[in-house]
Amino acid sequence: KMALVGDALSHVALPGLAFGVLLSFNPFIGAFAMLFFSAILTWHIERNTSISTEAIIGTIFTLSLAVGILMIPQLDLLEAFFGDITSITLMETSIAAVISVATVLYVRRIYHKVVLSMLSEELAETSGVNVSRVDLSYLLLVSLIVAVGIKIVGTLLVGAMVIVPAATAKNLASSLRIYSWSSAVIGALSSVIGVGLSFYLNMPAGPLVVISGTVIFLVSMLLFRR
Repeated sequence: KMALVGDALSHVALPGLAFGVLLSFNPFIGAFAMLFFSAILTWHIERNTSISTEAIIGTIFTLSLAVGILMIPQLDLLEAFFGDITSITLMETSIAAVISVATVLYVRRIYHKVVLSMLSEELAETSGVNVSRVDLSYLLLVSLIVAVGIKIVGTLLVGAMVIVPAATAKNLASSLRIYSWSSAVIGALSSVIGVGLSFYLNMPAGPLVVISGTVIFLVSMLLFRR
């Protein structure tokens, strides 16, 4: 029910990227900051109003997209939208790996709470789950993963890397445990295939990563859809 949150949050990062370019610091630090601010703002509005999460994020997303396009220099707009995996340094790769591992470990700790909260907030609350805290943790984790992905495939395509592997895993998995692990494996496989095709075809890696993931999704839908 929250599939498009990752896609919307990826566009929220644009003003942060623009601040980094204009003020001559690492643009992705700005993206991190903007994403976390937006996640906390979304959580606060959701907790204090009856507006749905999708509506809140949709509003913030469109505003951020407009502001970001106005702010960011045209020469840097293409990389902001589509990323450039070939320019990633060893340090950036190491940081991304550490963040990814830490995220997986933290998700394992709160996984049952997240699932229960998404199935039924009332049931979760009666079971002693702090739904408000779980919702905030979820949004922050999505923001963190989106920020890492922006460097690789850019703001326009990172949403697909959050959504498509999970959608593919749903066609294949028979349990939540298999679903969570298979989505990660499918995401990694899409990335490897996309990067390999990029070197072979001499084309941008970001779009090829997304296309590879989508092809895998279509195959799973035709052969294994549940």
